[in-house]
Amino acid sequence: MKALAWHGKRDVRVDTVPDPTIELPTDAIIKVTSSGLCGSDLHLYEVLGPFLDAGDILGHEPMGIVEDVGAEVTHIKAGDRVVIPFNISCGQCFMCKDKHLMSQCETTQVHEYGSGAAFLGYTKLYGQVAGGQAEYLRVPQAHFGPIKVPEGPSDDRFLFLSDVLPTAWQAVQYTDTPGQGTIAVIGLGPIGLMSARIAKHLGNRVIGIDLVPDRVARARRDGIEVFDLNDVDDVIAAVREVTGGRGPDAVIDAVGMEAHGSTGAKVAQTAAGLLPDVLARKVFTEAGIDRMEVINMATELVMRGGTISLSGVYGGAASPMNLLRLFDKQVKIRMGQANVKRWVDDIMPLLEGTADPLGVDDFASHHVPLTEAPGAYKAFQDKTDDTFKVVFRPHG
Repeated sequence: MKALAWHGKRDVRVDTVPDPTIELPTDAIIKVTSSGLCGSDLHLYEVLGPFLDAGDILGHEPMGIVEDVGAEVTHIKAGDRVVIPFNISCGQCFMCKDKHLMSQCETTQVHEYGSGAAFLGYTKLYGQVAGGQAEYLRVPQAHFGPIKVPEGPSDDRFLFLSDVLPTAWQAVQYTDTPGQGTIAVIGLGPIGLMSARIAKHLGNRVIGIDLVPDRVARARRDGIEVFDLNDVDDVIAAVREVTGGRGPDAVIDAVGMEAHGSTGAKVAQTAAGLLPDVLARKVFTEAGIDRMEVINMATELVMRGGTISLSGVYGGAASPMNLLRLFDKQVKIRMGQANVKRWVDDIMPLLEGTADPLGVDDFASHHVPLTEAPGAYKAFQDKTDDTFKVVFRPHG
């Protein structure tokens, strides 16, 4: 089969690899009909090479048609249409069943790195499991994970249940702002914009902050109040001015470690990436630093006693945080990988029927064959051609 594989920094290629097969009775095989390109994939493209091997298959936002199932998989069968969560979780352990934290599944935790649940296509840190930017995919823990969806609507109606929708939904839920509050969203990429749409749908006032012209324009078309960092000298003062001088009830950081403007952190990340892998892994896991501009902005923006919800990925073990300021302002912080299956029952009613309140049908900016994936990664990283959200069609 054809699959998109990592071969080095900014080097991804469409390789011919063996077709996946059932390895365990809890496995399934799907024919991938659509697979998203996530902002988190760019961390692999740029920064996390020490945790990858040449040939690792990328991608964690797939859906498709079931081809085969293992003996212990009974809730889906060949021919079913399914979305695959990026979390690989069992649904039966304490973390899954009692705490509803599928991202911390005790069955698939990666103990070698002290990491939470494994997930698709995402480095040795998370299990080095082959990903879904491929023609076919082996789905581990398929007795629990796959989400069966109806025939009829296009893939785009349901595809984003794999990651974007539950990640954004959790980001909003973690703000502890149940409606009629004010939420600022920093970063209006796919997760940030969907978070803004969800927060608005749930009755909140939403203020967006970004500097990419296409993203600013998209958010404004959605009726979001947007502060363009290219036009505002002091965004913290500007937001306070429109929020009674206090700031918003909550701030969602939808950017994470790829924030613009931190030259020192960028140099450190780049230098670590040049070390031999065994040394670079130690630097990242014990002394790595993130670009902290966005979380520092969130700390200043949020009102006293408010909440910061982190959905942007951070990876540094030694990142400096302004704990004095956070403590003084009595700020709550919630974060973590999305617990996909926890939120599906809340989201699914918004996807069924003819209405499209979250605008998923036209959310993707580009649909391309898998053969064009290397160029799509470059355009997404460089923010060219108004590349906002890419969906691959592995079978054309």
